[in-house]
Amino acid sequence: MTFSIKPFFATLLFLTLLLSLFSCESNFKEVQKINISEFNPTGEADSINVKYTDSGRISAILLSSKMLDFSGVDFPFTEFPKGIDVTLFDAKGKKTFVKSNYAISYKRTGIIDLQGKVKITTQDGQVLETEQLYFDQKNEWFYTERRFTFSSPKGSSAGQGIDFSKDFKVINSQKISGEVDSNN
Repeated sequence: MTFSIKPFFATLLFLTLLLSLFSCESNFKEVQKINISEFNPTGEADSINVKYTDSGRISAILLSSKMLDFSGVDFPFTEFPKGIDVTLFDAKGKKTFVKSNYAISYKRTGIIDLQGKVKITTQDGQVLETEQLYFDQKNEWFYTERRFTFSSPKGSSAGQGIDFSKDFKVINSQKISGEVDSNN
């Protein structure tokens, strides 16, 4: 019986290459994990009640059961996954109530995106309802391209697309239908 060294080395070389391939694959997967960034909030709060003040008077009260702060990402934002309940106060103390099932506030742009059964009610009986509404904090302006319903003591209307000032004094609506009493 003769024993050849060449097939033995060939088999040994093959097994060594096979083992190195498996070990490289494991290291390659570890390198891939390094490049994946975690998308986790930098802060988290439950049952928040925040009061905003302006010149010593309360200008808004924000209530939410959950807040997630993503200020550590490239485009920072604050998320309210369980919705918000906001009371806004004007200079004369008149209240406006804003509710939604979900909200996200983008810090750099000052835009707040309200989603899911959005409802705005003023103290004098005006009510706007839609599924999504944006609020531009800098310009104090609401807008949406979604369907909406609007009612007031003067009448009611529905349409698709509306924008208006925070105090409802300026309202621009698109594709509207309804009845409004302009004599009041």
